[in-house]
Amino acid sequence: MTEPQPAHGRYRHSAIIRRPHFRWPNQARLAVYFALGVEHYAFGEGMTENLVCGMPHPDVLNTSWREYGNRVGAWRALQYFAEVGVPLSILLNSAVCEHAPDLIDAARRAGCEFIAHGYSNADTLAGMPEAAEAAYVERVAAQMEDCVGTRPLGWASPWIAETLRTPDILREKGYSYVLDWCMDDQPVWLKTRNRPILSIPYSQEINDSSAIVGRRASATEFANMIIDQFDEMRETHFEVREHAMDHSARPHRATLRRACAV
Repeated sequence: MTEPQPAHGRYRHSAIIRRPHFRWPNQARLAVYFALGVEHYAFGEGMTENLVCGMPHPDVLNTSWREYGNRVGAWRALQYFAEVGVPLSILLNSAVCEHAPDLIDAARRAGCEFIAHGYSNADTLAGMPEAAEAAYVERVAAQMEDCVGTRPLGWASPWIAETLRTPDILREKGYSYVLDWCMDDQPVWLKTRNRPILSIPYSQEINDSSAIVGRRASATEFANMIIDQFDEMRETHFEVREHAMDHSARPHRATLRRACAV
């Protein structure tokens, strides 16, 4: 007899067309959020995202490209979204509290929601022992509480990398939702060894990292992807089902004004 395949056991299969209906606030059928990754990287070590690959150390080209975001791009994003009256969710590396506290203050005054995104984007949870991961998650929450004034309720892992125990640890540290799991167009409860934690949809396609850096899409192509997904989910996707849609961007990439126009 064939042995069953390994499974994560966090949720069961559920066809979206067979679920009961619900309504978002104000009887809306589609909930949309804009997530801005405000990130910090260690210089010359750890994980990285590069505009130009193969640069020798010290890599000033890619380092300065990334740092442009917190010095210029994020400020433009705050301005653009304020002009159109759309709130921003900030996926925050808590190291930014040390390196750009004025940016955190501006985002807080703008009414942004802060979602924990690890300490640094040079980090990864992959392979981290459980005790070390629990301490890391707690360190991020405590630093954000000191910096922002409130403890974060949401978590998005750097590089969407988890261990087998990440949802359990997050719930035990007081987080109520996570953005790592991209298996649905509706929020889904994930089982943990304690209470469930809510998985909020976080698109891998409508994400500037995968679209622009990974697939080399232009800003116009990326903006059209966002518009197309919005129209599909609002008008035709399973007719009357309720959905959640996100758009994720980083301030060092030139897609933000078009995102606001959407």
